[in-house]
Amino acid sequence: MTIENGRISGGIAVITGAGAGLGRALSLRLAAAGLTVAGLGRRLEPLEETGAAADGRFVPIVADVADAAAVRAAFAQIDTLGGDIAILINNAAIYERFDFLAEPPEVYMRSVNVNLGGTIACCHQALSRMVERGNGRIVNVTTFADLAPLPGSSAYSVSKGAGRIFTRALIADMGDRFPDIVINDWIPGALATQMGIADGIVPEQAAAWGAELALQHDRSLMGTLFDRDREVLPPRSLKGRIRDLVLFQPKRVARVMNSA
Repeated sequence: MTIENGRISGGIAVITGAGAGLGRALSLRLAAAGLTVAGLGRRLEPLEETGAAADGRFVPIVADVADAAAVRAAFAQIDTLGGDIAILINNAAIYERFDFLAEPPEVYMRSVNVNLGGTIACCHQALSRMVERGNGRIVNVTTFADLAPLPGSSAYSVSKGAGRIFTRALIADMGDRFPDIVINDWIPGALATQMGIADGIVPEQAAAWGAELALQHDRSLMGTLFDRDREVLPPRSLKGRIRDLVLFQPKRVARVMNSA
């Protein structure tokens, strides 16, 4: 892993769901930035299509992130590439819509196993390697869907909302011991993909924001939440705002990712 002026410039980026949409766009963006991209997906053909556009810097790895054993095998394959895992972007997700009473719990848990379980399994594997050298970068792709769930989207809302809780819990476990393994959440917005909406953000634009965020190796990003290209600041209590005024603390300004 190479870091220059607080920016990752070399190493391996692991991206899940790399066969299409945002995952493909993120893969191409990070490959163009000079990283070797290990792209995980359930089917080889879409991954090979991503690789064809990545100028030789993309390694397709077939793995279902819902299967912890498959994730372990995938990271063992990544170990053979001969470099450090610098970045992990947990992007893989499914969005199955159904009435809660119309399907058995096994269908519900399918979303949980991919959207939350995949993030947990990949973080476990990546972190077990990052802690050996004490640095790295993890971006968990999350959502605000849990704040106002749509009808029929319970499984997606629960599993993706839990992703933000997992990020906070992971930092509570590891942040003090490994402050240079920088972990945060990113919400790319509603995308113009099969899982998104027709008039959404094109994946290439969202990937420009997400890749730039992932490349920044800055301790102050630990535990932050970015919505598209802008940081979402945590709310301040009235007591906190009064204290800031008394102590003449400057008002914190949300950061914006420059994806130019």
